[in-house]
Amino acid sequence: MELRKDPITRSWVVIGHAEEVPVPTEPCPLCPGNDGGTRTILALPEQGPWQVRVIPHFDPLYRIEGDVSRSAEGIYDRMQTVGAHEIIIESPDHNLVIAHAGDDAIERVMQAFCARIVDLKKDLRFKYVTVFKNRGALAGEEWPHAHAQLTATTFVPRRILYELRSARQYFQEKDRCVFCDIVRQEERQGSRMVDSFGDYVAFCPYASRVPFEIWIMDRKHNHVFEQPRPGANRHNLAALIGRVLRRLEQVSQAYHMVLHTAPNTRQTKGELSDYWQTIADDYHWHIEILPIVKQRGKSYSIKEVYFNALLPEQAAERLRQLDHTQ
Repeated sequence: MELRKDPITRSWVVIGHAEEVPVPTEPCPLCPGNDGGTRTILALPEQGPWQVRVIPHFDPLYRIEGDVSRSAEGIYDRMQTVGAHEIIIESPDHNLVIAHAGDDAIERVMQAFCARIVDLKKDLRFKYVTVFKNRGALAGEEWPHAHAQLTATTFVPRRILYELRSARQYFQEKDRCVFCDIVRQEERQGSRMVDSFGDYVAFCPYASRVPFEIWIMDRKHNHVFEQPRPGANRHNLAALIGRVLRRLEQVSQAYHMVLHTAPNTRQTKGELSDYWQTIADDYHWHIEILPIVKQRGKSYSIKEVYFNALLPEQAAERLRQLDHTQ
């Protein structure tokens, strides 16, 4: 496999097939005792039986060994698929759904997210680290056992580049964080709010791409998820995530959840280094949840212009009415 860059969109695309690596499915490789000796990268708590465990992916898109070896082919750029690809097992219980795991368990999972992001950002080869969760078969879930995945890449994904540029331009024009302004307006208007808990809010974005799309954000400014701001109560964030997911599973059994945090600012060279001057002031971590909901007619899954038949105001109202304790 290799990475190739589209010179128009500036997207990096993984091309080719990896070596045939059989990915175990039965017995569940994420259950305790079934991993065949797979190396543990992180286990929480540090003492006693693990409740959250991080392991290398069985068939990774990116491999931590090797050099990036970026090279040109005429006007095109390509490089090796150097990076990291890990599985975050959210519970030893095969049948536990994270939405019903309890606030302490969700907070422990987030602690694992933070620890792995901090560690991987020490590697100057990696420009971006993110965590994502594919829930349900329609979302491409690899195993039914509750888990998330983490990737570290030698490039910044296009979606994040868009956010960086927009956030910096907004800050240059108004001397304010656009994400903070969004939170303030959503709370003031209220029509797209889904829930809030402590300093954290959940709402359906004004231009939601899919029905019941939800963003979770901190009311108070912070550009890096993995470094909680002073006074942050991440237990409240865990509680809100659980409340949101319990609502969401009543309208969709499948979703993508992606953490957006600031890129690796230890990387001081290259085209992105100019962003670091104001990124602490203009960027804001957030979690995006995109449910997969069947709708008639137009498809919304893979295209540049999204079609969403459900107004976000209507989606938020319906979600507010759902019982978050179920």
